[in-house]
Amino acid sequence: MGGSLNGAHIPLPPVPPHLPSSLNRLWEVAHNLWWSWYPEARALFEALDRTQWKLTSHNPVRMLREMSPERLAAVAANPSFHRRYDGVLLAFDDYMERRSTWFARKHPEMVDSLIAYFSPEFGLHQSLPIYSGGLGVLAGDHCKESSDLGVPLVGMGFLYPQGYFHQRISADGWQQARYEPFSVSDAPIRPAVLPDGQRVVVQVPVDGRTIDVRVWQVDVGRVSLYLMDTDVESNAPWDRELSARLYGGDQENRILQEIVLGIGGVRVLHALGLRPTVFHANEGHAAFLMLERLRDYREGGLSFEDAIEAVRASTVFTTHTPVPAGHDTFPFTMMEKYFMPFCTSLGIGREQFLELGRAPGSNDAAFNMTVLALQLSGHRNGVSCVHGEISRRMWAHLWPGMSPEKVPIGSVTNGIHVPTWIAPEMRKLYAKYIGPDWMVRHEDPTLWERVADIPDIELWDVRLSLKRKLLWHVNECARQRWIHGEVDPTQVLASGTLLAPQTLTIGFARRFATYKRATLLFQDLERLKRLLQDPWRPVQIIFAGKAHPADEPGKYFIHEVYSMAKDHGFGGHIAFVEEYDIHTAKFLIHGVDVWLNTPRPPQEACGTSGQKAALNGVPHLSVLDGWWAEGYNGANGWAIGGREFDADPAVQDAADREALFQILENEVVPLYYSRDADGVPRGWLGVVRETIRSVTPRFCARRMVKDYTEQLYIPASQQSLSRR
Repeated sequence: MGGSLNGAHIPLPPVPPHLPSSLNRLWEVAHNLWWSWYPEARALFEALDRTQWKLTSHNPVRMLREMSPERLAAVAANPSFHRRYDGVLLAFDDYMERRSTWFARKHPEMVDSLIAYFSPEFGLHQSLPIYSGGLGVLAGDHCKESSDLGVPLVGMGFLYPQGYFHQRISADGWQQARYEPFSVSDAPIRPAVLPDGQRVVVQVPVDGRTIDVRVWQVDVGRVSLYLMDTDVESNAPWDRELSARLYGGDQENRILQEIVLGIGGVRVLHALGLRPTVFHANEGHAAFLMLERLRDYREGGLSFEDAIEAVRASTVFTTHTPVPAGHDTFPFTMMEKYFMPFCTSLGIGREQFLELGRAPGSNDAAFNMTVLALQLSGHRNGVSCVHGEISRRMWAHLWPGMSPEKVPIGSVTNGIHVPTWIAPEMRKLYAKYIGPDWMVRHEDPTLWERVADIPDIELWDVRLSLKRKLLWHVNECARQRWIHGEVDPTQVLASGTLLAPQTLTIGFARRFATYKRATLLFQDLERLKRLLQDPWRPVQIIFAGKAHPADEPGKYFIHEVYSMAKDHGFGGHIAFVEEYDIHTAKFLIHGVDVWLNTPRPPQEACGTSGQKAALNGVPHLSVLDGWWAEGYNGANGWAIGGREFDADPAVQDAADREALFQILENEVVPLYYSRDADGVPRGWLGVVRETIRSVTPRFCARRMVKDYTEQLYIPASQQSLSRR
């Protein structure tokens, strides 16, 4: 078997010869990332060989390749394993073949619709390192939840053979980026082929030459994800390297990547025989897809004005950031270099073309990808209520004469894929007290009233066990790097080996952009030392995250944090955990006591790491920006400052630093250490319960994808189908 509901039937790579025939469908399940969010499937692979499962970083494709024939033969002869194997296959087949999905029941009239979801990165699992952070993880969660709901969606992105960089911190505290090609044969991926068995390869013309792009497929449950790769022998050496790295290279490399993503992605869909009714551009990086569709409509006979209307009617665009650096711009000279032949196809001149990426009446000297996307999409959204408001003000000049509140940019607040991010221990606890079917109905707010039924002692025991699990992971990572000679003794200590399980533990893990203010607490070191080293009520902080390789200020923030982690004066109460990825993220969001978020408002579009932590009973401590501005209710965590902010960054930082210290000293720390005779912090667990109750149903990807479907996809699809 192979393929999925919304894609071509593509055969799997050959089954390893040493895999017994009675277990050969393990290979099929391993190549569909459904297993990664179905606990019984994960447990089945772990049962094959727990040590091998750990050594391969929970990658079943690689594990099946590397397992010894003797071990596989022993497992094949085990009746108990076969019963579990049969159960997983029944669940897998039922999932893949089910036709009574939410989408099919709710929108039977849209059975012929198809949404093409373009994103520069997809965070699905650590075995497929084609993501850098929040944007990619959101795209991965969007695909997974679309699969669960039966939304007819296909993804389009890049393979990135070298992925995103691997992070190492030098002895003097500086981030070092290392790129390591990942083995396609060890990942849940296979070549995309046509019905006649030919590889799918498309051509993208650029600057007088043609770049050949080959295509790979990843199955994400019922959703097919197609990944493009320019490492093709027929390409020039510099073009073969074009898609090697995520967010690597200079501006020339960036525009070429975005040309391939947008224009090449549309051509891939044509080559596969797929006819989407809706095109969804996840951030402006993919906006060139709209130009390719304009060209298709023009070649089909539409006038330029009618072609624009056709593209707008069927295009959804999601903007993800109010930070200027997050919006790609290219000099007009660069646009002329690559797109003047395109103008001929569109039947327009240079100035009219450049106006597509320039605000009306402006004198901008660069082509803005977000402007292009906003002007060529008819359905637009920010990723939280606050971000929607900011986006309407930020881009109001694109609609001259219109008041900001009427600017046609809505909002759909981001959410998380609950089956992916729930800790196994919390899943069992919820099944016991909230109901065995809680996962099926997890977007129902009334269901979560039952969280009050969880006994304090059981909830507390699970939370402590998850913290111990986190500290075990931190210690194991440090031990392995010590064994391999990658660190010196001070680095071993800085990486968290001195952390204590009984201490209040704060987590700060995210991209190290300067506006996220990772070092906010370090602006008053003596006060921070008193807070951390209180002998009766100690506190410890775990930091993790990567800075973009070109972000020198961000790398300096990491250096500053790492220096504090190595400082004997802090007594091992600060740690920096390297190589923040999906695998490490799960330990952190499951195991810390408080999730800290300190972006300088209003620059946090949404943020979802705190939602993942809240699902697992970790209260949020954050500035009232992004999702927290609509999620905070006064009892489910803590808010740093109010909803107003100062335009002067220094003034804002000082106010937020003082507010944060006050909250920690007077509220968080006393509440955590207030214990009854049984050693249980009853008041703290009240905040934990309210966190779970109020956040989980409202900020889940199920609610999010339903919102996208009913607010954006259905209207766009109806308009698109009416034009056919």
